[in-house]
Amino acid sequence: MDDNVIKMVENAQATGVGVADADAPRVLIEQDPGFAAAHPHVGVRRVLTYGTFDLLHYGHIRLLQRAAALGDYLIVALSTDEFNAAKGKRSFYPYEVRREMLEAIRYVDLVIPESCWEQKRTDVETYRVDVVCMGSDWAGDERFEALRDLCDVVYLDRTDGISTTDVKSRLKG
Repeated sequence: MDDNVIKMVENAQATGVGVADADAPRVLIEQDPGFAAAHPHVGVRRVLTYGTFDLLHYGHIRLLQRAAALGDYLIVALSTDEFNAAKGKRSFYPYEVRREMLEAIRYVDLVIPESCWEQKRTDVETYRVDVVCMGSDWAGDERFEALRDLCDVVYLDRTDGISTTDVKSRLKG
């Protein structure tokens, strides 16, 4: 363990965080988003993805699993109910329930609110993101392509045979 991580662990323990040495960078990032920006030397490769994650299904789980495999720390920016309304969407589950479900998934390290399209650059800078990862249906979208000067942008293929839209239409019969 390098001196910087040792110092972070000591600081974490002094503030009562009480984490194992290997977990100190993750816990500090979660407790203080500014920590990531102030400590770029911490060897955690951060991945960020965005979504509504309503009616959670195996396609979502596979996307999160593959996104997590691109790094060491997966951040999910979850669309708020207000942002969904602005996009003309309505979720079955409210934001807090969707957040709780995502936080229970082992691949997800941190859930943050997505409240507008324009926050993406700020998110990448604040959380020192190395990779923004989205489903392939977003490939070429300027909102993500514009981030390439800050980080890698990766599009993952969708899982065949499943989508929230498909689930909703099947439920309608």
